[in-house]
Parts: sequence; structure tokens; C-alpha cells
Amino acid sequence: MMKVLRLLSSSRNQFPTRGALSMHAYTHSSSFSTASKSFSVKGTSAHNVFASFNIFKGKAALSLNPVLPTFTKLESGNLVVSRRGVVMLKFTPAIGERKYDWEKNQVFALSATEVGSLISLGPKDSCELFHDPSMKSSNAGQVRKSLSIKCHADGSGYLVSLAVVNNLLKTKENFIVPVTAAEFAVMKTACSFVLPHIMGWDRLMSNMPTVVGGQQSKVVPQLLDEWDR
Repeated sequence: MMKVLRLLSSSRNQFPTRGALSMHAYTHSSSFSTASKSFSVKGTSAHNVFASFNIFKGKAALSLNPVLPTFTKLESGNLVVSRRGVVMLKFTPAIGERKYDWEKNQVFALSATEVGSLISLGPKDSCELFHDPSMKSSNAGQVRKSLSIKCHADGSGYLVSLAVVNNLLKTKENFIVPVTAAEFAVMKTACSFVLPHIMGWDRLMSNMPTVVGGQQSKVVPQLLDEWDR
């Protein structure tokens, strides 16, 4: 009996040490997690999180990164989306073998609808999107961006290119990144996953009324008046 008691006592003394080490390891790894939901009203995380999907090719590199929406808090305490999120595409030119000039990149922000265009592309489909970053300003039309996604004839992938014409600086830049079918599948899956988040719908669903006894605990009128707007 005394041997059993000594064994149990020894196990209790050893467990906290192993538990502390395990917790330290978990905390260390979770600090790099991209699954954090501790977002502020402005839609930013308490820590900087970098989780781009990068495609490096001979002439240029392509990076995809989600940008969360920002929210404004009303006097009632409710949150409304003040600026929709986007999926940011960043093109960076190559300056040598496996070397890129990260200071000379160009970006193209995909809206929710444009993300839908990318997601809906089949192996033999293509699309082209146009942006004017200075739209609704005195410099409208001076800078034009054209994003082209063209499928390969054999269905093995796509050619993703960005053309930027800046009449103010009198410059024209072109970026071409060949994307394999597997890489494009990752792009589509990632965009499908992040779409509700850039729309702010993940925050909406987290605040939906709960169901108690088969009935909702409260009614949300703004979700029921689509045809009255």
C-alpha cells in the first residue's frame, strides 16, 4: 500500500512539469496561428498575422493575401461595415534567378464579386478585370490596371498577368505569372474560404440569435425586409 501511495505521489509531482512544458510549446506555436478571432472594431488582429499564398516563377512572383473589412460602431452599439474587405493580389518582378524586387510591386484588390469571378473559372475559362485606382477623383483615367486570367489550351493551368499604365508617370508595367492547375486550385479554395470574411459575414453569423425550444430568442427585422428597400 505504501508503494502505491509513493507511486501516486511521484506521478503528481512529475505531471505539472510535463504539463508546463506542453503548455509552453502550445503557446509558442499558437502565436503564429492564423486562426485568431480577436479582432477589433476596425477588423484588425491583436497581433500582426502574415499568411500569404506565394507563387514564385521566372519573370515574377504572385502573392495572395486577404484584407479584412473595417467596421464602424454606431451609437446604438451595433457594428456596420464601413469598408469591405478584399483579396489582395501582389505582383513582384524578378531581378534574377530566385530573386525579386519587393520594392517595385503592383497590387490588384479583388472585390467580393471579382473573387466570385475567379472562383467560378473552369479549366477552359478566362476572364479580364479592369481597375481605375483614381476613380471619382480629378486623376480618374490616368492610371489603369488590367488583370487577365487566361487558361492554357491543354487545360494544365492559367496565365495570370497584370498590366499597369500610369499616364502621370508615363510608365507601363507588365507582370506575367504562369500558374499550374494545382496552384490555381489552391487559389480558388482559399478565396472560397475567405469570401464570407472579407464581406464581414463571419461577424454577422457569430451574432445571430440562438434557437431556444424551437423558436428564436429574438427577431432581426433588418434581415426580413429585402423587398422593402
